[in-house]
Amino acid sequence: MTRREREVTDINDILQIINETNILHLGLSDEGWPYVVPMNYGYEYVDGKLTFYLHGATKGYKFDVLEKNPKVSFALETDMIPFEGKVACQYGMAYRSVMGRGYGTLVADVEEKEKALSLLMKQQTGKDFTFDEKLVSIVNVIRIDVKEFTAKERKLPAAMQQDS
Repeated sequence: MTRREREVTDINDILQIINETNILHLGLSDEGWPYVVPMNYGYEYVDGKLTFYLHGATKGYKFDVLEKNPKVSFALETDMIPFEGKVACQYGMAYRSVMGRGYGTLVADVEEKEKALSLLMKQQTGKDFTFDEKLVSIVNVIRIDVKEFTAKERKLPAAMQQDS
């Protein structure tokens, strides 16, 4: 990380960023070409391990790419507020973000898919949903086993914080 002063290290702050975000940008690599797709997600953080769950149709390009190369990257961001400055290089964007990488796997186990979809719906709606075998059979679920992640925060300049 280049700008260490912006690094977020407290796991509770990092999880807050994840909780307040709804879109995960999934990065895949297809024969050396990057492919990034925004997706809804659910997640869990258990015993120091972060896991994301994504879902989609039963077929598609991202699933084909993932089967060839399970290495993935991801980025999430929230609280983006552009700000102005007196000169061009003082303009910027306040934000909070989490990014990382890991391994993506298509989930076959019905119970894990049910859990994943419940986590996804909780993240997206704040509500609890249950799923049965019939419902999970019509979607693919990707599990991202996160190997490393970092978080950053850029606050509004002090003068602008007083205005908001």
